[in-house]
Amino acid sequence: MSTLTTTRPAATAPNTVGTASPNGRSPRYSRWKRLAANRFHRALHPRIGTTLGIGLGTVISLAPGLLPRTPSAQAVLTGLLATVALGIAGVLRFTLRYWDFDINRRLTRCRRPLLGLTAIAIVGTAANASHWQNQLRTAMDAAPIAPGYWLHWAVMSAVIVGTVAGIARVTRWIARQLGWARGIAVTAVAASVLYLIGVPVVVDWRRSAYAIANATIDPELVQPVSYTRSGSAESAISWPSLGAEGRKFVSGSPAGPVRVYVGLDSAPDLDSRVALAIRELERSGGLERSNIVLAVPTGSGWIDANAVRGFYERFGGDVALVGMQYSYAPSWVTFLFGRDDAIASARALFTALERRIGTLEHKPRLYVYGQSLGALGGSSIFTDDVDQDRRTCAALWAGPPAGQVHHAGATVLANSSDPVVHWSPSLLWRAPELRDVRVDAPVPQWLPVVSFLQTSADLLAALHAPPGHGHRYGADQGTAMGTC
Repeated sequence: MSTLTTTRPAATAPNTVGTASPNGRSPRYSRWKRLAANRFHRALHPRIGTTLGIGLGTVISLAPGLLPRTPSAQAVLTGLLATVALGIAGVLRFTLRYWDFDINRRLTRCRRPLLGLTAIAIVGTAANASHWQNQLRTAMDAAPIAPGYWLHWAVMSAVIVGTVAGIARVTRWIARQLGWARGIAVTAVAASVLYLIGVPVVVDWRRSAYAIANATIDPELVQPVSYTRSGSAESAISWPSLGAEGRKFVSGSPAGPVRVYVGLDSAPDLDSRVALAIRELERSGGLERSNIVLAVPTGSGWIDANAVRGFYERFGGDVALVGMQYSYAPSWVTFLFGRDDAIASARALFTALERRIGTLEHKPRLYVYGQSLGALGGSSIFTDDVDQDRRTCAALWAGPPAGQVHHAGATVLANSSDPVVHWSPSLLWRAPELRDVRVDAPVPQWLPVVSFLQTSADLLAALHAPPGHGHRYGADQGTAMGTC
């Protein structure tokens, strides 16, 4: 007897695309809702490292500095320091996990209270920073911070941190897709290409940009007509070869002093530029004046017009000023990569000038002046304080880099709010030596590492301070010059 077997068709999975769940919501909506809820929970309970990283970076960025800051400048500093602190926290978290210690799991109950304490610390530090900023602004006759200052700061800081964190996540995702071994290999290749190709390209681009700026002639500057100025019709130094800062120097007022300037393009090498400067002094009548001031320029070739005005007030018309360019680049670039050029240039010109004066029957008094990197170059002419006093009538250094000049026997002008005067790698572990500093604004308490970071940030705005503050000096650069 046979039995009839009925075969049932195989069950198929229901099509869930677009179908509603029992509560009337689509699965896609439910997944989105769960994801949003999870992200909201994580925002209220961030990792301990994330909280501490952002909190510590923000608090350090708001520590008292030397100069007033715009909200954008303060936000950039906050964003960078918070990002670096987050990176350090990530490395520590990875290290602890390697040793099978998950701090977030073990201290779950501490995450939310820690977030609250960090928020209170940030608010308190911001209030103190606001008070400090207004103290600086009062001392410098600047307007107090605007009502929207901290809102601007908070939004921009969050954007910076979010952008960097997003880039880090994308990089980590790419590394996971490639595998860690291949990811490290790709990173090494990219770093090598950047170092061998990218960095030289950027350096050449910036060098070219500095050279173009140096060669560009400002149509508002008038070529001098007096024979006492370099770049005039009688001068052996052409107007275009003086460079941007040289043209400003020789075309400025007042009219009395002899002004000799040799640009980088005025002669092919250092020795020929020095010889040209001596010949130009002879031609212009500079050696016949009673006083000669060797003005060592800053990195770009700049000689402060305030100093020139001060020398005119100090000596009247009986003075010759001579300067020689050694770089196109700004002082900070030259300080890092070309300070030897500043030293070699100052020494060569001073030595030649000293010898030439020694041959004269009427010997002018010889002075040396330098501001910023020019102070470093000028002071490096001499082996020590005794050598400096023996070979010059007097020397004056304005805003000299910390620990880079001979102080004894020289007049030193240094604002307490000038970050150039404070900055040094040793600022990481010890307080700056602030002798010869004139207090022009409140000076923050030194803190290890923190003061170094704050001073480094202030360097970017050193020349944007009001006159008499920061890295800006007045006519006393000339009037305060000592006597023989």
